[in-house]
Amino acid sequence: MIHITIKDIAAKAGVSTAAVSRYFNNGYVSEEKKKAIKKVIDETGYIPSQHARTLRTQKTGLIGVILPRISSNSISKMVDGILKVTDREGYKILLANTLNDPERELEYLKVFNEKQVDGVILFGTILTDEHSEFISQMKLPIVVVGQKIRGVNSVFHDEYHVTYDLTKLLLSKGCKKPAYIGVTRKDKAVGLERFKGYRDALKEADMADFAKRKALSGFDMQDGYNCMKSILDKYPETDGVVAATDTIGVGAIKYLNELGIKMPKNVMITGVGDSNLGNVTTPSLTTARYFYEESGTKATEILIRHMKDEKSVIEHVMVGYELLEKGSTRKKKA
Repeated sequence: MIHITIKDIAAKAGVSTAAVSRYFNNGYVSEEKKKAIKKVIDETGYIPSQHARTLRTQKTGLIGVILPRISSNSISKMVDGILKVTDREGYKILLANTLNDPERELEYLKVFNEKQVDGVILFGTILTDEHSEFISQMKLPIVVVGQKIRGVNSVFHDEYHVTYDLTKLLLSKGCKKPAYIGVTRKDKAVGLERFKGYRDALKEADMADFAKRKALSGFDMQDGYNCMKSILDKYPETDGVVAATDTIGVGAIKYLNELGIKMPKNVMITGVGDSNLGNVTTPSLTTARYFYEESGTKATEILIRHMKDEKSVIEHVMVGYELLEKGSTRKKKA
């Protein structure tokens, strides 16, 4: 096999090696020279070395994406949004699945920070002080998705108002004795802000005492199932539940179905996320749809701006939601 170099391409095309280098790195080259270079590349089958390009430009063309669970419906939608932008802009992504382990997140941040990639998108869940300290010292541009972090590019959702509105919906449907199934408050978005929205909606309705009726869940359906049992064991008169996620809400529905409790007649349920699972359960789960794909798109666009211009100002973007009332709260008219 004949080894072809940039110098060979330049000689055959009748241009300088600098022109060939600019061609491969998307720099300015006249149309005439572009055609000549492309013709030689097509004839020789030359493929530029990614390693050589990295050495020349100090750019890898890669974006590191650190996510908590690849199996999550919301995460997969956000990755779809990321891919839309990277495909358009000519970047590739490296996915790092942490399995909801904060220590693994830190490990991947450290690996990516050693110039293995040109920028990082971190799906934030439980961000520790160690996370914050390391992110503040990173040499690479980074965007955090899912949490609003001061001084760091962030794309996040309106976690407070989503549960505020869902709680208001339950109350408007006649719910008198609500309860809440949440997750750890170490997760400031899903754990803390969503509970605050629920709590404040009850305060406005002079039902503040019901904010104490809650259970702490994990993120799996079985956790929602167990928490629903715990709530009914302690508060059997409960007639409405706001669940912090769809997966938790579906677990709650499963438990109620096993007990033969009719929904929404006797108990109403809401979740957050508009997952496929919530659409196929019986009854279907009232929820809020976040624009997850848009979140991924916006995060990637912000990151690429900062990769191209280190002096870009820090950006914080909140993405909205849409309430979707379904079978778990939609009572039939008499």
